Amino acid sequence: MPDAVQVLDRALDIIEYLSAERQPRGPTDIAAATDLNKTTVYRLLSSLQQRGYIEKNETNGTYRIGVKLVEVASNHINNLELQTEARPYLYEMQSELGLIVHLGILDKHEVVYVEKMDINPNLRRYAQIGARVPAQCSSLGKCLLSGLSSDELAHAMRDCRFPKYTDRTITSLHELKRYLQKVRQQGWAIDDEEYTSGQRCIGAPIYDYRGDIIAAISASGPTSLLTDERIPDTVRSVTKTATEISRRLCYRIE
Repeated sequence: MPDAVQVLDRALDIIEYLSAERQPRGPTDIAAATDLNKTTVYRLLSSLQQRGYIEKNETNGTYRIGVKLVEVASNHINNLELQTEARPYLYEMQSELGLIVHLGILDKHEVVYVEKMDINPNLRRYAQIGARVPAQCSSLGKCLLSGLSSDELAHAMRDCRFPKYTDRTITSLHELKRYLQKVRQQGWAIDDEEYTSGQRCIGAPIYDYRGDIIAAISASGPTSLLTDERIPDTVRSVTKTATEISRRLCYRIE
């Protein structure tokens, strides 16, 4: 383990050095700046290049920060921007509906909650920020999965065993695909006691400036509160809020 930590430290030294330089640098400069021997530098540069974290100019043999590192940093920044932009709209929606409000992103076949607003913050039975729920039986997950191509969906769900949480849970990829088509057509999704009996959730997708679904929001509560009669108004509020957040992220509504 100490050797692995040392290798990681050395790789990070190289990344930090290159990120601070305005011009691409060669292995000799990198070795001198990081106090590493050239053999080690070449080995680390090769690994970082293969992963896309640095790029090599084949003409003069210099290196610079790669697209992968920019992509990783951009994803983190985008998530921070997403939460900042979404928060006031989520607060307004929560106040209007009196329901639990979530903001979530997709991680393979699971949804990760990145924001939550509750009527009573002390209620522990509801999931907290950072918690994960199965995508196939949550309104957030269905919205997020609806933005994937057939191949992307198959890849995202490849490790999902489709467990049955209630009698209403979607338990196959075929059934999920059929429902996702409905989500694309209507622009929202519902978890109608599919994950937890007696709980209902309505979600809508959030789009970025490229028109890609990057997150989803939802309003949830017990069926005694989110009744059949309340579903139309809840759908209108959730979809309206999702559209407003998408606009803040520079999504152009056609």
